[in-house]
Amino acid sequence: MNASVVISGVGLWTPIHSITNEELVDSYNAWADQFNAKNSDAIAEGEIEAKPLSSAAFIEKASGIKSRYIYSKEGALDINRMRPVLEVRRDDELSDQAEMAIAAAKKALTAANKNANDIDMVIVSCAYTQRSYPAIAIEVQSALGIEGFGFDMLVACSAATFGLQRAVDAIKAGSSKGVLVINPELTSPQVNYMDRDSHFIFGDVATAVVVENSETCQSAHSFDVLSTKCITSYSNNIRSNFGYTTRVTDQDPYSDDMLFHQNGRKVFKEVCPMAAEHIESHLNSQGIQVEDLKRWWLHQANINMNLLISKRLLGRDATIEEAPVVLDEYANTASAGSIIAFAKYHDDLSAGDIGVICSFGAGYSIGSLILRKR
Repeated sequence: MNASVVISGVGLWTPIHSITNEELVDSYNAWADQFNAKNSDAIAEGEIEAKPLSSAAFIEKASGIKSRYIYSKEGALDINRMRPVLEVRRDDELSDQAEMAIAAAKKALTAANKNANDIDMVIVSCAYTQRSYPAIAIEVQSALGIEGFGFDMLVACSAATFGLQRAVDAIKAGSSKGVLVINPELTSPQVNYMDRDSHFIFGDVATAVVVENSETCQSAHSFDVLSTKCITSYSNNIRSNFGYTTRVTDQDPYSDDMLFHQNGRKVFKEVCPMAAEHIESHLNSQGIQVEDLKRWWLHQANINMNLLISKRLLGRDATIEEAPVVLDEYANTASAGSIIAFAKYHDDLSAGDIGVICSFGAGYSIGSLILRKR
């Protein structure tokens, strides 16, 4: 049998802290009431708009999200702060994001029955990194004792699938013997907890995947990577403007347009058909019919998006077994969402079963991998 590229291990690290919709709403509404009271005259004069109140039912109906994990809960619900507290670490201490990445990477290595000597390439691929350099991936590589090289990738919510495509290409080319693709999604520092329409969307998590040649695979649950496909098409409808130039433009780093913001209606209308077409064309290029898929590990951004995409492809609602949902517990974890779904729902598949990992997000960016259980 010819050698193939395989995913041999996946790791999922979940923070110990979580925030329910009810907790989040209680905090936001208390802050909104305080804001409206302080600015009552300006609101009455029409100079500024009153902050609308929210509800747990609104959040669940709009997104399917019931709770989210958070790396540091302190400060996030404090109406006089409305953002998490992270302690400053010295330059010679492990960074927060590297700590998350290492925890997930160790789980993936264990699942793949591998150690540091089996890996020579580390990709940290996520929506945000906490610094520009040195790369988080190189810090992780050093901490794990891996010889080789590492680099960071930023492709918003498609970062995991884009990183996996790069890993697959490296194994195919023979330029790497084993790749760790890690997604430490520390999203909470970029959440605007003072915005009713977005404060509930994101959660923190870290995932990791081991990619290698089938000839070296020793995993009990491995998957052949049959094909990968990535596309981008520029759109401003999902954007984050905060960056190192903020300090020289003298913009308010807490203003609505500096942190994560989106035109949700346009994103829903435009991305859903793009993602459905992407998946269908990818499958068709491999001679695979939609009906042949056993599992859909979709990006976990919004339950309504996932329902619409799967319905467009299947002509019916997907069952929870076909398209498992994790965003009710984890919320939108940027690029890690589809990998969380894969991590939690792959052991039950039988040899020969086919599934697809697909992510979609800012850019616009869409990435997919077609997998077959070995």
